[in-house]
Amino acid sequence: MKALLEDLLALRLEVMREAENMLFRYGDCFSGGRPSYSAVNLAHYVALRRRDLCVLQKRLAEAGLSSLGRSESHVLANLDVVIRLLARVVGENVDALIADEGGGSFAKGRDLLAHNTAALFGPPPDDRSVRIMVTLPTEAAFDFQLVKGLLLRGMNCARINCAHDDETIWAKLLENVRRAERETGLPCKILMDLAGHKIRTGPIQPAPPVIHLKVKRDLYGQLVAPFHVLLGKLGPGNAGKPSYGGDIQRSDYRILHIPDDFHEQLTLGDRMYFGDCRHKTRFFEVVEKATPDYWLCHGFSSTYLHAETQFSWRRANAAGKFDVLGEFPLAPFSGKFSSIHVENGDHLLLSRGDELGCPAVYGVNGQILTPASIGCSCEAVFAALRPGQPVWIDDGRLGAVVESVTDDGAMLKVIEAGQGGVVIRSDKGLNFPETDIDLPALSDKDLADLDFVCRHADLIGFSFVRSPGDMAILIDELKRRGRYDLPIIAKIETKAAVENLPWIILSAMERHPLGIMIARGDLAVELGSVKMSEIQEEILWLCESSHVPVVWATQVLETLAKKGRTSRPEITDAAMSVRAECVMLNKGPYILDAIRVLGDILQRMDAHQYKKTPQLRALEW
Repeated sequence: MKALLEDLLALRLEVMREAENMLFRYGDCFSGGRPSYSAVNLAHYVALRRRDLCVLQKRLAEAGLSSLGRSESHVLANLDVVIRLLARVVGENVDALIADEGGGSFAKGRDLLAHNTAALFGPPPDDRSVRIMVTLPTEAAFDFQLVKGLLLRGMNCARINCAHDDETIWAKLLENVRRAERETGLPCKILMDLAGHKIRTGPIQPAPPVIHLKVKRDLYGQLVAPFHVLLGKLGPGNAGKPSYGGDIQRSDYRILHIPDDFHEQLTLGDRMYFGDCRHKTRFFEVVEKATPDYWLCHGFSSTYLHAETQFSWRRANAAGKFDVLGEFPLAPFSGKFSSIHVENGDHLLLSRGDELGCPAVYGVNGQILTPASIGCSCEAVFAALRPGQPVWIDDGRLGAVVESVTDDGAMLKVIEAGQGGVVIRSDKGLNFPETDIDLPALSDKDLADLDFVCRHADLIGFSFVRSPGDMAILIDELKRRGRYDLPIIAKIETKAAVENLPWIILSAMERHPLGIMIARGDLAVELGSVKMSEIQEEILWLCESSHVPVVWATQVLETLAKKGRTSRPEITDAAMSVRAECVMLNKGPYILDAIRVLGDILQRMDAHQYKKTPQLRALEW
């Protein structure tokens, strides 16, 4: 016991000294030059957790004492209680060694966190302590009943994502939320989320306009069903999709248009002959008047049809032969975007400038002559990229590593594309977890949007924050617009943000109302899914030590919100979210059901869990 007491006293002294040095570095951020209890406790916690305490915890537990495992919100108070108990056991007086230096207590940390949470998100609902945030879809701007339903089901905070829509839509969303507040009597905070520097893949060049018309065959190659074409007039008003009432599914027929004068002369049994893209002679035959403006035609051999195909129109005569009645072209049609498909081991050029992405070019023997390429929306990336650095595309669906950087861009080698490879599309996210890209904290769009946000929002979401310097820039911009009081929700979604999180909090918490969002989507791409499971816990602990509220975000009950059904892993994840102060749901057609289920889960778990501490409520069997 005496050795344990000496070890705890030594630990306390080390924590105090290290915390004092940390706080000295950020002295300019504290009001009157004196850090608050929350800032001091955060510094104590960071100093404490820089040490491996596993052996010490085991010794404390074996002695029937607190193992310090739940000391986040009251580090010094927890240490001092254990030290005083040990001192009594061994008969020593330690009052002079552990004089009260912060006025902290077990209850103070919980009270401060509850106070800060209410300041950001308003008072808690009657049936639970965790708030629910919902991302508003665009249609909520035109559907008041949807917004009212969100409030009645349990939404406490509405999120408007400034990466989408514009000020006109945002104003309508705001109006509907405020009206719903008045009609329901339920309060609702509004978070407006700045878009930030979302780096994305560029546009892809269109493929040549080609249509593949396929017949159906059985296992023995025998024809089972022809391909179906609806042949329509080319005149104005006939370029849309006809309402064909036959027994053929819409997915099983294609629509083509020909000049009106040829269309009006067609009759049943007529055939249209043509040479396809492979220089093979094909035809399809008129079999039915589908609608007043469309003939249904059948073809009996699969073909590839291009937009410049010339048709030869033929009709059977009395002798059973086909007379040629004329030639006509198809109406022009456009091709789909090229499909850029890559597999493990392939090369992919991440290109500079405005060049359109394109698939790989192959030689006659199947060898790749030119690798696939895709553009990048941010030129600054190429100045920072170095060989060996990882690149992730489309929320981590494709992983690659930089092999070289040239005037054309960065040549990547695909290392994680799953079995069968991945199709790359335009406007998908790019992540560079080990690349320090020189970008301003706020984009030009963010600065323009700030004027609107400062006039209307209750909270502002700060996307892709990386450092205390980024926080200082946003705080100064808010001050310049007269909204120094507007609380910031700092979104932790990069590796740099995780590494700098204690300093991000410490530098801002004394100067500005602050919350932290664990943006688990981008963060999982940056860190890897396995490491993400550990980091989200560490973020919760750090925020509790500073009494800063946390928003648990990304894919909460995603399957339910989007598809109307639940999955067991998502239910478990939602139950884990009770350790945060607010949980965010994304939009989806079944969002009302998702709010109801989430509210029920949070209400049930509220009685069982507070932060990382189990609540031993009486169980019911």
